[in-house]
Amino acid sequence: MSEREEDPGRAEVRHARPEDLPRVVELIVEHAAYEKSAPPAPGLADRLAGLLFGPEPPRLRCFVAALPDGTLAGYATCAPELSTWDGTEYLHMDCLYLTEASRGHGLGPLLMAALRAEARTLGLPELQWQTPVWNEGAIRFYDRLGATSKEKRRYTLPTEA
Repeated sequence: MSEREEDPGRAEVRHARPEDLPRVVELIVEHAAYEKSAPPAPGLADRLAGLLFGPEPPRLRCFVAALPDGTLAGYATCAPELSTWDGTEYLHMDCLYLTEASRGHGLGPLLMAALRAEARTLGLPELQWQTPVWNEGAIRFYDRLGATSKEKRRYTLPTEA
């Protein structure tokens, strides 16, 4: 997959650039609301800039889905992670979000193809992710792609008492 589609009348998926960060943060805020979560803490753009565009190689990677007019309609983020059980690395997709109006137009498969290509580029054999159990639309989408799921609960624990 090329970094940028050549046809100006088609949507494209590409790596995010620093100038995309304000819109990516807007999409992240929408995504958090969609998943019934608290909004991100202030200063997210600055924190993301360091993760995405800081020292090479970046800790976090972000792809954006751009409509033919250049509007960013979605994003996906990923980072290499480790599996103790498999004794190998994999690419973990942390987020994939498309605005409601842009769903069902082929952007989701383009984002997933970009993530799979990124995993191959990094020499990683697998892409893994989670989705809320109530997100039936996402589950149907991932099932159509041929993905398989494992039942687990996700926990978080603050490091400070």
